[in-house]
Amino acid sequence: MSESDNAGVKIPPPICFFAFLMVGLLDSTWINGRSGSTALLIIGGCLTLVSFIFLVMSARKHKTAGSNVEPWKPTTAIITDGVYKYSRNPIYVAMAAAYVGIAIAASSFLAIVLLPFCLYVIRQFVIAKEETYLEDKFGDEYVSYKAKVRRWL
Repeated sequence: MSESDNAGVKIPPPICFFAFLMVGLLDSTWINGRSGSTALLIIGGCLTLVSFIFLVMSARKHKTAGSNVEPWKPTTAIITDGVYKYSRNPIYVAMAAAYVGIAIAASSFLAIVLLPFCLYVIRQFVIAKEETYLEDKFGDEYVSYKAKVRRWL
């Protein structure tokens, strides 16, 4: 296990998603103060709302388990129930879905194009560090969980 009890994540995931989204929104209807199509606003708004609900549910699981949601703080438990039965990273899935919802609502093709690059950064610089940390800290318990549950969906 590493010297400090955390994954060593240097890029806060919400900041990463936000930065890519802000660049993407430079190519949106919103940039000039327009609202875009009503249908896209409704679809994007609904997707964003549902995503935030899942994000809050996932974050609450950490609190009820007595663990930290922030990847720069110690993880004290492997959560395997609720949405964590289906994804090892439901918070990042929810952030990505909210990102897509906002991009749709803003009619931003560029934001959609940038999402895979954002997910690559999250995968390489956040999830990879978290997985190494959790394997070191929890050993077979995490390896077994990892074998049963997908990283994303």
